[in-house]
Amino acid sequence: MAETTFNTEQLVNDILATIEREREREIVSRRFGLFDRKETLEQIGELLGITRERVRQLEKAVVTRLKTAAEQGNLPSIPEIQTTFLEHLHQIGEAARISDLSKRLGDDSKLEQARVAFLTQLCPELAVIDEDDNFYYSVGVRSVHDEKAMKTGIQQLIDTIKKLGEPKSIEEIAKSAGMSDVKQAEALATASKQLATLNGRWGLVKWPMVNPKNIRDKIYVILKEHGKHMHFNEISEAIKESDFKRKDVTTQAIHNELIKDKRFVLIGRGIYALKEWGYEKGTVADIITEVLKKAGEPLHRDEIVKRVLKSRYVKETTILLNLQGKPQFKRVAKATYDLAE
Repeated sequence: MAETTFNTEQLVNDILATIEREREREIVSRRFGLFDRKETLEQIGELLGITRERVRQLEKAVVTRLKTAAEQGNLPSIPEIQTTFLEHLHQIGEAARISDLSKRLGDDSKLEQARVAFLTQLCPELAVIDEDDNFYYSVGVRSVHDEKAMKTGIQQLIDTIKKLGEPKSIEEIAKSAGMSDVKQAEALATASKQLATLNGRWGLVKWPMVNPKNIRDKIYVILKEHGKHMHFNEISEAIKESDFKRKDVTTQAIHNELIKDKRFVLIGRGIYALKEWGYEKGTVADIITEVLKKAGEPLHRDEIVKRVLKSRYVKETTILLNLQGKPQFKRVAKATYDLAE
């Protein structure tokens, strides 16, 4: 990660100093959150004794003047700032979320993000996507893709992922979307609030595999990634060692969720698997009964054991003891069993 080569607070102050009227300086600094949290049009209007609409008009007018001054080379340090931003963007796919750009500059605090966002607005060679319900505040290299092109590219990725139907690597997604530059595809994906990534795969934000929202989803991801049954203690350890944002969960809490969620099936002592793998709930006797019902005919004990082990992680002797000791099963030939009447 590169360290910032400039003091954003000083740069912002220098730019604000070019605004003659104090009220306009106040509006810009408060709207962008340059020194404190961002404020709404209503909050600023109430503070300054003007209407919400008047605040909006003044903000737009001041920012437009600043952009014009920047284009004409009359705004302090903008060429140097722009060069630094462009250097970073060229390395990460010509676009980035403001939070990612700030992190590369050495400080991704909310205050620093607000200042970087303000400065990108004033750089003539950058295109900006404002934050809303669909997009994070993001910036791109205008010569590669302007705001409209970025949004079109993002929608193309979303549509492709929907068609794929499951999380995939960005390489697979870019190829399916017809995008030759994988870095650009990933940069655009980071700008979308409809997409998420985990363990190197991208998907829709509503998919637990890329955006687990609770303990149950995290358990699901761990089992899915592992590909086979696990003891609840193993699941607990795997969550603690994962890349999940919140992973400070007790083993008891994990065990409780395993018991309650229908996606998980107990297949042995403390051992769980995913129901989607073909496992069914029930005792060993229940599973034997189901096996014989599906077969519709008597089965040799070896075949019964083989089929039961697909649904249960138990010792063979446990299956044989159930076969020989439960009244619902009867031996009909040598080592061959069927359901009792």
